[in-house]
Amino acid sequence: MKRIRTNTNAFVRARVFKGLSQRELAKQSGLSPSYISLLERSVKSVGPGTAKKLSELLEQPLDALFVIEQ
Repeated sequence: MKRIRTNTNAFVRARVFKGLSQRELAKQSGLSPSYISLLERSVKSVGPGTAKKLSELLEQPLDALFVIEQ
């Protein structure tokens, strides 16, 4: 089963570059701040739809922010 993990450094850099806190990104994405925190630490994997939404909000390519693990 494949899992989608966050590329932690790229994700945090993209969020900070956009001037968003974890809480602000959570509000815009409809996710909880704690879930954003877990994603940023690669504790949780993410679904394809959520990964797409986050990459659009952060204006970054999907493959820059996320890694598909086998």
